[in-house]
Amino acid sequence: MMAVSTVLTETDQEALLKVEGLKMHFPTSSGFFGKQKQFVKAVDGVDFFVNKGETLGIVGESGCGKSTTGNMLLRLLEPTEGKIIFEGKDITQLSNREMQKIRKDIQMVFQDPFSSLNPRMRVFDIIAEPLRTHHLAKGKELENRIYELMEIVGLDRTYAKRFPHEFSGGQRQRIGIARALALKPKLIICDEPVSALDVSIQAQILNLLIELQKKFDLTYIFIAHGIPAVKYISNRIAVMYMGEIVELASKEELFNKTMHPYTTGLISAVPVPDPTLRERKNRVIIEDDLPDQTDISNGCKFYSRCPFKTEKCKMEKPQLKEARNGHFVSCHFPLS
Repeated sequence: MMAVSTVLTETDQEALLKVEGLKMHFPTSSGFFGKQKQFVKAVDGVDFFVNKGETLGIVGESGCGKSTTGNMLLRLLEPTEGKIIFEGKDITQLSNREMQKIRKDIQMVFQDPFSSLNPRMRVFDIIAEPLRTHHLAKGKELENRIYELMEIVGLDRTYAKRFPHEFSGGQRQRIGIARALALKPKLIICDEPVSALDVSIQAQILNLLIELQKKFDLTYIFIAHGIPAVKYISNRIAVMYMGEIVELASKEELFNKTMHPYTTGLISAVPVPDPTLRERKNRVIIEDDLPDQTDISNGCKFYSRCPFKTEKCKMEKPQLKEARNGHFVSCHFPLS
């Protein structure tokens, strides 16, 4: 078996982004009178890479650390520990001024298309804001660029003078995508961009993202808790549980040869339209809620909910290792 860090080293020339040992620990107590501080380990030692032009999906239950990871990649949250290497440069070591230059190449589409847009700004100014901030266009050039971006994402230019509340959820998300495209980024982090939308609108936005990726040679990190959306858009998928990646593989490999019980449970929870397929082979039902993140044993974090747990799982923490070519799993007894 091969550790993830070894694989990262071997893919240096292809990787647009590499993440090594990334952690985000939030203190929950101050440690007065010599009392030891307690921390919620929202992200606890994450390693992955994203190759240029691909889509890496990150999936897991709410509270598993997906969005926190995405926010750290833009340094909207400062990591407790670890490296974020973008185009060969560790951006965790950059000053705020240096980071501003990098943000032109890394943009984000947020989950809530309403709260992510300033309600007091018109659409024209919302899309224009990043261009003005980075002094990239003004006057007629700026106006032409805004109308071009609106057309690209499927919005009529006559909407430019409207406010966000005058649009549907899908239209607001198109505005957010246009804003993310304004600076011609290389990497876009999509933080659950369709979870707040109707199913039919979700398909439209997913197809738009795929079309834009092909047209502008974009690289995506697609964060979601819905398995179908991640499966539809991603090339590779990382499954997160309580701040850790427990399985990572290509889309085809992950769904055809699932190895971690948690991943199997997530896939098993997806409704099946054919009633005759309800009893699926190797189906795993995940019971109970997430355990208290400040009270985790030294063993596997999935121990309390795993139907296949052993004493070894309770005492010894599994490491993310390569079980098959490009298929990584963090489990002492992976499913075959």
